[in-house]
Amino acid sequence: MPVVGGLVQTYARVRSPRSGRTADLLARARAAGALVVHLQNDGPPGAEDEPHTPGWELHHPVEEGPLETVIRKPHDDGFAETALGELLVGHGVRALAVCGVMSEMCVQATARTALALDYRVVLPHDAHATQDIPPAQGLGDRVPAAVVSRVAEWALGSDAEVVARAADVVFGPPGGAPGA
Repeated sequence: MPVVGGLVQTYARVRSPRSGRTADLLARARAAGALVVHLQNDGPPGAEDEPHTPGWELHHPVEEGPLETVIRKPHDDGFAETALGELLVGHGVRALAVCGVMSEMCVQATARTALALDYRVVLPHDAHATQDIPPAQGLGDRVPAAVVSRVAEWALGSDAEVVARAADVVFGPPGGAPGA
C-alpha cells in the first residue's frame, strides 16, 4: 500500500471494540512523522457533544505540536467551516486515512469531501464505528452497527480505498513519499 501522509480522526466520546485499532493507527502515524488531526464535534447546547461536557471530550490523548492538532468542528464534515483543508495543503498531505466515529456521519462526510478535493482517502474498515440504528415503525427493524458502517463505506464509491485492517495502513511524513 502506498504511504499515507496524514491521519484524520473523527470523535465522539464513544468506546468501541475499534478504539484499540484507532489508538494503534495514532501511535504509528506519530512514529512515522505523519500529520495527525483530531476532529472534535462542537454540538449545540443540550447535545451529548456540547462543548465542555463529558461527551465532548476526546477519547484518545492529544500530543499537540507541529504535526498534531485538534480542530473543533460545527458540522459532520471536518472540512466545513474549519481550517482542515488549509492544514492539509500547508503540510503537503495528498493522502490520508480517516477513522473514528460515526461511520455514516462524520467519517463518511469528511472522507467524501476529501475525495471531492482530490485527496487519496484510505478508510480502514476496522477503525471506524457507529451504533445500531433503532427500528422505526413502518420503516423496518433495527439495523446492526456493522451493517451501517459497511454501507457508509460502500456509499463512498470506488474512489475511497477501503482496507480490511487498520494494521495494513502505512504512514510516512506528509509529502515525503510518492502517494503521500
